[in-house]
Amino acid sequence: MVKVVTVEEMRAIEQAADAAGHSYSDMMQLAGRALADVTLQVILEKALDPLIVVLVGPGNNGGDGLVAARYLAEDIEEAQVVAYLLKNRDDAVFHAAQKAGVATISAEQDDDFQELENWLGDASVVLDALFGTGTHLPIKGAAAKLLKHVHKTLTERQAYHTSVTNPTRPVAIIDRPYVMAVDCPSGLDCDTGELDPLTLHADATITFAAAKPGLLTFPGAEAVGQLHIGDIGLPDKLKPYDAVKISLADGNTIQGLLPKRGRGGHKGTYGKAMIVAGSANYIGAAFLAGSAAYRSGAGLVTVAAPHGIVPTLAAMLPEATWLLLPHDMGAINERAIEVVRKDLDTYSALLVGPGWGQDEVTHKFLHGLLTPLPSVKTKPQMGFQVHTEATEAAADAAALNLPPLVIDADGLNLLAQMDKWWQMLPKNTILTPHPGEFARLAGIDSIQTVQADRLKLALKYAKKWRCIVVLKGAFTVVAQPNGQATMIPFATSALATAGTGDVLAGTIVGLLAQGADAAAAAVVGAWLHGFAGTQAETALGTPTSVMASDVLRQLPTALAITEQH
Repeated sequence: MVKVVTVEEMRAIEQAADAAGHSYSDMMQLAGRALADVTLQVILEKALDPLIVVLVGPGNNGGDGLVAARYLAEDIEEAQVVAYLLKNRDDAVFHAAQKAGVATISAEQDDDFQELENWLGDASVVLDALFGTGTHLPIKGAAAKLLKHVHKTLTERQAYHTSVTNPTRPVAIIDRPYVMAVDCPSGLDCDTGELDPLTLHADATITFAAAKPGLLTFPGAEAVGQLHIGDIGLPDKLKPYDAVKISLADGNTIQGLLPKRGRGGHKGTYGKAMIVAGSANYIGAAFLAGSAAYRSGAGLVTVAAPHGIVPTLAAMLPEATWLLLPHDMGAINERAIEVVRKDLDTYSALLVGPGWGQDEVTHKFLHGLLTPLPSVKTKPQMGFQVHTEATEAAADAAALNLPPLVIDADGLNLLAQMDKWWQMLPKNTILTPHPGEFARLAGIDSIQTVQADRLKLALKYAKKWRCIVVLKGAFTVVAQPNGQATMIPFATSALATAGTGDVLAGTIVGLLAQGADAAAAAVVGAWLHGFAGTQAETALGTPTSVMASDVLRQLPTALAITEQH
């Protein structure tokens, strides 16, 4: 997986690399080469005229831009590559760019910004190499003046024509160059995601060696566009790099975590999942979760639901087996505990919560399900014993007689109403809250507080609760009690609709049933869910019209592409 590092951590990594003999100059040359390669790819894919303007800052980020400018001038004979400098430079990368035929001018030589506007007026590609990770907000002085003129020129490149169907309403035709940010869009805080109003929004960003938190945090993520990670040749076994515990999931890593399937397997090979879901008011949640568990590979799925809604559900999902639960007016009640527990030891994974509602009778059911069985007694400890996380988790689960557990939706809302609820759960239980549910579980006063520091809070409470926390939303965070976290590289409003969380929970329990450990099941499930959301958006042409059933339909495609990655 790609690491996610703060600006301070990246500086320490670069210092360690330099001390190990991989110099800053070496890293700059490789960064420039990576930037040039991505720019070339964009020019070829989009058939752009190779008129490239590089906005060059005074630091290493500007140096990366100048190295890329040199490579582009050398690689494309017909290219016109120009570099506009915020301040005059007199260093090796500047002179090498000039020698390669890159035209240069600085803002100090262009008092009225006329040359800048002329270049930007015809540019097909703009490389933003002004500040990168070194941005200090707010942007002021000469840099603010330069960026104001950049925005002015790009805005003026909009032409207008009259709509045939509505002659009174002009329609904008966007004539804008492709903007590539170098390491980080200038004006974005790479640690926090804060945006300056003058930030130059990019179509793509190439960052180096590792992703940065601000690139994956809104509002800043809105300015990033497509994210690329460039290789700068870091040496192996670099301590500051190896110590980083935050990662960004990628296809290769997810492929390696997928449960393996042999041609000689049978349904028992791929596990049994029980899903306790549904109520009279929320029938669809059980269908979505059960279908997703099957689509993610579980061999057999049993849906335990209030018996009044089972006939409807069985017609929707004939592949499932059914457990009819006692209920009060369509809400699972306390008497269902015995029914659920009866053969639970034959199942390899359990999901509770989707579509429950928050009736008091269901609260009693959950509390009873999480109460240790009287027959399970803790043996007295004598002598020296070694305890590991695995044995502690197994002991917790044995006391409850529960298989690996996922809690979602109203299961989380009911859990939040119990005093010190986390002490009732087996270690590494998977919790799948959206920000509102997370706020309730953590006793945080607002969703905004959660959204402002998603990664830090997910890690803090995963450790406190001894659970795997899947904090849903744009760039879903999967946090583990050991301080490791994985961010999922999907952000689409296609998933901002009722029922998509049921698809995610079902996907995770299906992976658990096949034998994936809790962390792997959570990460892979979140990846497939996010990927399916983007596939649904593509299939329909807009995120606005996507429903949870569309995401469910795209799960097989997401899985197939990931398997072939």
